[in-house]
Order: sequence, then structure tokens, then C-alpha cells
Amino acid sequence: MEAILFNPDPCAYLPHRPPFLFIDRIVALEPGVAATGELAVTGSRYFPPLLLVEAMAQIGGIAFGQKEGEGGVLAALEKVELPAEVSQGVLQVESRIAKSFGRIVRLEGEVRQDGKVIAAAILTLGVGTQ
Repeated sequence: MEAILFNPDPCAYLPHRPPFLFIDRIVALEPGVAATGELAVTGSRYFPPLLLVEAMAQIGGIAFGQKEGEGGVLAALEKVELPAEVSQGVLQVESRIAKSFGRIVRLEGEVRQDGKVIAAAILTLGVGTQ
């Protein structure tokens, strides 16, 4: 099987920029199917667990094939499971496309730390030009 080349910089796919960009690096991408990224939680600053949902949405937009200049909106959340707190370390953020209809996409997202799932959610995104 031939490796699929992609840009590991999430800024190449998303309009988000720090401090609202929560994906540091894309490590796997199969457009239209799934994507995985890394988020490094460092320093002594508190990282709100709710921001893990936004990280799942961001990597989901990349998985869906969001194109340059397109925005997106997080339209709905279901079955959200979050930790009480987020520990320092590198988190693996993954979103898989469950189904899509036009520019609406339903995602299944997970966040892992040290191989253990620490957060999960079902998200609905609307993607397109604003």
C-alpha cells in the first residue's frame, strides 16, 4: 500500500490560529474518512477539558476535507465524555467520519493519553464558505 502524503501543519487546513488552534501536528490523514493529530499540554497552565471537544472538531474538519478559505461551525454535541482534568503530556486526538450529507458531517471523536481514552464525543459540523 502506498503512503498518502499530507502536510502535518494544521494551519494548512484550518482558519484557526493560536491561541484557538488546539492541534499541534497532524500525524495521520485519510481525507473523507479520518484524521489523527497531536496536542501537547505543557506548562503549569490549566487546560480546560471542554477544549478537548474543540480539538476533536478541528481534526474532524481536517478529516472531512475542509478546503482553504472554508470555515466551519460546531453544530451539535452528543454523548460527550470528558475527564475531570487534563494532565500534562501529548494527547492523540482522532475523529472518524460516521456519515455526511452535503456539507454537514457527523464525527466520532476520541482523545487518548498514553493509549487510554480520556475523552470522547459525537460531533456534528457544518463546513463551507461563510
